[in-house]
Amino acid sequence: MSQPSVNGWRSVPRTVWTLGFVSLFMDVSSEMIHAFLPVFLVSTLGASATLLGLIEGVAEGAASVTKVFSGAISDWIGRRKLLVVFGYGLGAVTKPVFALAVTPFEVFAARFADRVGKGIRGAPRDALVADVTPVSVRGAAYGLRQALDTVGAFAGPLLGIVLFTALGGDLRSVFAIATVPALIAVALLVLGVEEPGRQAPQATEPIRLRRRDLRLLSGPFWAVAVLGGVFTLARFSEAFLVLRALEAGLPVALVPLVMIAMNLVYALVSAPAGGLSDRVDRRLVLSGGLVSLICADLVLAFFGSVGGALVGAGLWGLHMGLTQGLFAAMVADSAPRNLRGTAFGLFNLVSGVGLLLASLIAGSLWESFGSAATFLCGAGLSGGALAGLLVLIWRDS
Repeated sequence: MSQPSVNGWRSVPRTVWTLGFVSLFMDVSSEMIHAFLPVFLVSTLGASATLLGLIEGVAEGAASVTKVFSGAISDWIGRRKLLVVFGYGLGAVTKPVFALAVTPFEVFAARFADRVGKGIRGAPRDALVADVTPVSVRGAAYGLRQALDTVGAFAGPLLGIVLFTALGGDLRSVFAIATVPALIAVALLVLGVEEPGRQAPQATEPIRLRRRDLRLLSGPFWAVAVLGGVFTLARFSEAFLVLRALEAGLPVALVPLVMIAMNLVYALVSAPAGGLSDRVDRRLVLSGGLVSLICADLVLAFFGSVGGALVGAGLWGLHMGLTQGLFAAMVADSAPRNLRGTAFGLFNLVSGVGLLLASLIAGSLWESFGSAATFLCGAGLSGGALAGLLVLIWRDS
């Protein structure tokens, strides 16, 4: 583990800050839609909980598969920004479709395309952060970018509530206005982000997704990838938090408070957790994240009140803040520079498969046995992941 910088997050490069604000504006846009989308799908368009799980799982799975190829391409061409701009641009152009949708299948198409855009930008962006950041503040850099991203993720639902109220409950108009911050994000990215000069080739042939090239990714990377997949299998889509709050009696106009509660905690925790992980074993911080996820699931399973839904969402955000930036730093720690994009892509593929399975299982359990069964299953899977992680830490101590 590298020694932390004296200035900590203050030493994080300007490019990382700018990427963080790009993420902030795009998340304002996305969460203005996503905070209301489960209600819109179920109450307005007539979708079932199982279909909701399918839409969320397939969309996130598509993002993860796309990240594999975009990451490898960014390694191959030695440039990250072009793919990042294209991915954010694709996300921006999907926003008006949500406002115009009249069936769940149109929402599915828009959500799918939006997540493909996320997949195109995700791995090259994360690799770019590693390219420009000193090793000593790597955890702080990923934590800071994640924190700014998450500020947008709670500002978006808050803005959505204000607009929903001001517009007399017109969700389609809220979705249409969400296009504006997405366009701001793309403009900020194009004008404000610089990347290092193209890296000199580190191999005699371009890096592609071939078995012999993937062997260059070491055992520690694959251990991180498997661990990330197990974590994601224990954490299904946040859309089910919104459904739980709606079930508990929270008015439709205030349902985004669930995402606000989750993302506020997420934003506050991400940067300190990243900085802490530069000073201690990152897996210890991950263990704390799993404990918080177990607590969130138990609260959501056993407390059917609005207060219980909000507390559970806050604990869910604590889990996210303690894990998401850390995994990005662990991938960067374990991957060679010329394969960083590929490594982030493969990591996200494994995580995406876990999220797809988790969301499908969650939707099916909800339909068959009720919401409590969904969250109890999540608590059980989280407990198994925690036990495995503690065994790894004990073995290496």
